[in-house]
Amino acid sequence: MKPVALGRKNFLFVGSEGGGKSAAIAYTLIETAKLNGVNPQAWLTDVLGRIADHKITRLDELMPWRYAQH
Repeated sequence: MKPVALGRKNFLFVGSEGGGKSAAIAYTLIETAKLNGVNPQAWLTDVLGRIADHKITRLDELMPWRYAQH
């Protein structure tokens, strides 16, 4: 819960409602990766490198819990 408490201070400075939503998405992705025992930076690097050519019907393959099984 510490990242949430630290983030709360930063939410004042996201600049706009859209920025706040983007920050919330980023925090959610990072914390989900951590909860699944995955290095968030390694996972995001892998996903961002593969997502452009990935079929939209198979997005579940890019989730952190699937990455942890590798």
